[in-house]
Parts: sequence; structure tokens; C-alpha cells
Amino acid sequence: MKITFKGDYALKAILELSARVGAPQRIEEIAKHQDIPVKFLEQILLSLKKGGFVRSLRGRSGGYELARAPEKITLGQVIRFVEGPVEPIGCVLKKGGTRCDFADRCVLHDVFDEIGVYLARKVDSLTFAELRDRQKKKEIQGKKYLDYSI
Repeated sequence: MKITFKGDYALKAILELSARVGAPQRIEEIAKHQDIPVKFLEQILLSLKKGGFVRSLRGRSGGYELARAPEKITLGQVIRFVEGPVEPIGCVLKKGGTRCDFADRCVLHDVFDEIGVYLARKVDSLTFAELRDRQKKKEIQGKKYLDYSI
């Protein structure tokens, strides 16, 4: 699994919206808070909208918000939507993989299969509510460190 800039920015956008449930965010605000180029973010949000992760609201107080509660969106769902499978190599894909003739006797196949299972479990168990809470803790810890330097 490799996360591209598009995937990274999509995850950051969902995380930003998770932190601001109930308050639609304008693209410029999301871009500024997460250091994402505005034009790229526009494309990503349109894609996430088609995927059912976000919705847009028109009007003066409009913007983007999550289409579902952050507790209902997992890291794995977004990664798979934007990047594709989480398995580290094609021969271990459960659907659509190209199994080679040596898979039954290849130790690397077994290792990568184990890694893929671990990755899938991890990303599928992490919700954006949990990631939001982790982010808040990091921000609080960062402020503590800043306070010591004053």
C-alpha cells in the first residue's frame, strides 16, 4: 500500500471535517488548516462526495461536511476508495489479484499475505472519530511543550 498526495490530502480533509462536525467548512478553510493546495482539494472533495463521504451545502453558511458520522467512517474505507487495495503486493489481493504459479510454495507470498491482513485489520478498525480524538491529544501535548518555552 502506498499513499499518494491525493490519498494523504483526502485523509486530512476527512479528519478536518471530523473535527468540525455540525459546522460546514469552506474549501479555503480546510486547505489552510491542513496545508492542501485549494485546486487539488476541490478535486478531492468532489471525488469524496461521489464516494458518499462528504456532502456540500450551498449558500452563505455553506461548505463541506461529512455525509456520515466520523464514527461510521474508517481509515480503510477512505484509503480503498482513493488509493485502491491495502494489500502490499498484487499476488495476495483477495479480489482481482493475479496469483502466480509459485504462490503455494512461495514464502514471500505468505509473508506479504500476513502483512496485508494486518494492514487491513488496522485501517479498518480506526474510525475518524478515533483519529480526531488522537489529533486533539497531540495538539494539547504540543501546546504543553510550547508553554515550557515561554
